[in-house]
Amino acid sequence: MWCCADIAPRRLLQDRAAASAVEFALVFPLFVILLFGIIVYGTYLATIHGVQQLAAEAARSSIAGLTDGERASLAQNYVTANVSYYPFISPDRLSVSAAPSPGDDTVFVVTVSYDDSASFIFSLPSIIPMPASDIVRSAVIPRGGY
Repeated sequence: MWCCADIAPRRLLQDRAAASAVEFALVFPLFVILLFGIIVYGTYLATIHGVQQLAAEAARSSIAGLTDGERASLAQNYVTANVSYYPFISPDRLSVSAAPSPGDDTVFVVTVSYDDSASFIFSLPSIIPMPASDIVRSAVIPRGGY
C-alpha cells in the first residue's frame, strides 16, 4: 500500500523550485543596504569635494588682495559668486572665514563651513551609519613677494 507520508520528505529534499526565492530573500536586504550606502556616501562625498573646491579656489582668488581685509573680501566674493555651480551646496547654509594664520604670518587661511543637515540623505532611513552633518574645509595659501 502506498502512503504519502513516505514520499513527502524525499520529495521536499529533492525539490529545488523555491531555492531562488530563498536566495533572493537573503541577498536582497544586503543589496538594499549597499545601494543606500552608495547613494548616501556618494552624495556626501560630492558635497565635501564641493566645499573643499570652494575653499581652495577662494584662497587662490585672495592672492590678488593687498591687505588682509581685501583678501578676505575677495575670498568671500568668490564663494558667493560660484556656489551656484555646486548642486549639493545651498548658499544660505554656507559660511566663509578668511584671515592670516594665527601661527604663521606668511600664510593666509580660507575656511568654508557648510551645514549639510538639510540634505536629503539625512531624511533617509538610517539603516547605515550616517556621516556628520557639519562640513568644514580649509585652504592655505602662502603670501608671496616679501
